[in-house]
Formats: sequence, structure tokens, C-alpha cells
Amino acid sequence: MAVEHTSEITLTVGLDENRVPEELKWSAQDGGINEEEAKAMMLSVWDSKNQESLKIDLWTKDMPVDEMKVFFHQTLVTMADTFFKATQDEKMTATMKDFCDYFAEKLELKK
Repeated sequence: MAVEHTSEITLTVGLDENRVPEELKWSAQDGGINEEEAKAMMLSVWDSKNQESLKIDLWTKDMPVDEMKVFFHQTLVTMADTFFKATQDEKMTATMKDFCDYFAEKLELKK
């Protein structure tokens, strides 16, 4: 199959004099997103040739710790959902979701 369309997602990282992220912005023209501000991001890509994941984790120095905890929890929940969509493995998905509940409970994120 030939590629008929491409879609571009861009990330812009503004750094201070010590190369610490001051600001994060992202754009996804097909999604109607243009230079939206973010305080944190996690990007993982699969390198099939080397059979390993490559990642970029960034957050701005003004990202509040309480928001980082929520961000991590929501990311873990999303990963469990994505794992299920990709594998249909109900048992492991349930285990992952149990951990997400435990994570939220220990960080007192759920009321």
C-alpha cells in the first residue's frame, strides 16, 4: 500500500540558559491544534530494527508536582487502554488497571 497522506505533529521546546525546558508547545494541523501550551509530555516510539522503545520525557520547571502525579496516573490508565486495544489481553489489562487504582490510592488522587 502506498502512503496517500502524511500528517505532521510538531513539538517545540523552549529552553532556559541551562537547557532546562521553560515551555512546551505542540501542533497537529490535522487535529486543529496550533502551538498549544503543555507543561509535560511523554513520547515513546518503537524501534523495530533494534527491538527497543525510544522515549522522550520532558516537563517544564514550573510543572506542579501534584499535576505531575495526575498526569502520570492518566498516562498509566491510557497505556492500559491502549494495551487492550492492541492485544485484547483482558487479564493483563485488568492487572494494569488494578495497579492504576493502587497508584491513585497511594497518591490520594481518588476521592
